[in-house]
Amino acid sequence: MCRAVITGATGAIGTALVHELIQNDIDVVVICRKNSNRRDRIPQNGKVIIIEKDLSELLSIELTDVGEKQCDYFFHLAWQGTTGTARNDMYLQNENVRYTLDAIQLAKRLGCHLFVGAGSQAEYGRIEGKMNENTPVFPENGYGIAKLCAGQMGKEMAHQCGMRYIWVRICSVYGPNDGLQSMVISGIIKMLAGERASYTKGDQLWDYLYSKDAAKALALLAENECDGVFCLAGGDSRPLKEYIYQIRNQIDPRLVLGIGDIPYSEKQVMNLQVDISKIRDETGFEPMYSFEEGIKETVEWVESIKNKNN
Repeated sequence: MCRAVITGATGAIGTALVHELIQNDIDVVVICRKNSNRRDRIPQNGKVIIIEKDLSELLSIELTDVGEKQCDYFFHLAWQGTTGTARNDMYLQNENVRYTLDAIQLAKRLGCHLFVGAGSQAEYGRIEGKMNENTPVFPENGYGIAKLCAGQMGKEMAHQCGMRYIWVRICSVYGPNDGLQSMVISGIIKMLAGERASYTKGDQLWDYLYSKDAAKALALLAENECDGVFCLAGGDSRPLKEYIYQIRNQIDPRLVLGIGDIPYSEKQVMNLQVDISKIRDETGFEPMYSFEEGIKETVEWVESIKNKNN
C-alpha cells in the first residue's frame, strides 16, 4: 500500500488531493502548520496522519514521526506569500526556495522515490500564444522568480537524492478551500451579500481548472512514473468576463457587476492559454468538471462557511 506526504493540505488543491488519495487507498501524512485555523479542513480518517510542523521545521521531522513506515510520494504544495504585496517580498519568497529544498531532503529521509512540487504560471510572465513546457520563462515578480528557482534547484537536488521529480506549473485553480482573496472566492462572497463585485474589463484570455481535477492530475502524474515539468490547466481558454458572468448567473442573474471598475495593472497578464497535451499524453488526464459544475460546488462551499460563521 502506498503512502504520500503532503504540505499545503489545507488549501484548495491540497484538500482535494487528500480526498483523491484516500479514495485511491493511499495513506496520507499531512504536514500542517502549528495552530492552523484551517486544520478542520483535513479529513478525520484512519488513513490520515497529521504532523504539526511549520515549514521552517521540516528538517526536524523523522521517520518515527510518521509511524516508522516509509513513504512513497511527497507532494509539496505549501508556499508563503501567494497574494498581494507579499508576492514581491523578496526575503519571504527566498525562504520558500529553501523550504522546497528542505522538503526534498525530508522526502529522501522518509524513503520517498518521487517528489512533486507546485510551480506556477507566474514563472512565464507575460507571453503571447499558448504556453507549454518549452515556452521561455520570464517571471516579473518575486513570487514567479522564486517558483522558477525552486523548480530548477529542486530538480537538481531531487535527482542527486535519487528521486523522480515532477514540477507542475499550475494555472488558475479554483474551488472550495481557496483563499478568500482570490478573484473567484472574493467575488462569490460579494455577490452572495448582494454587493457590487468590481473587476477589470475582463478581456484577458484565462484558463480555469477545478481543484478536484487538479488533484486528479497530480495523482495521475505520481501513478504514471512521470518526470519533468508539466503545465496544468483546463485546456479551454475564455475571456475572463465570461467566467465572471457564469459565477453571477449561478448566484443571481439579476446582480449588477462592476465589469471595468478596476483598471488593468501595469504588468497585467492578458493571455493565459495553456497547451496541456503533455500531461494528457503521459497520464490520460482530462478535466471532468465544467466551470459551471465546479462553480456550483464552490458557491455551495462559500455559503456553508457563511452559515457556519453566522
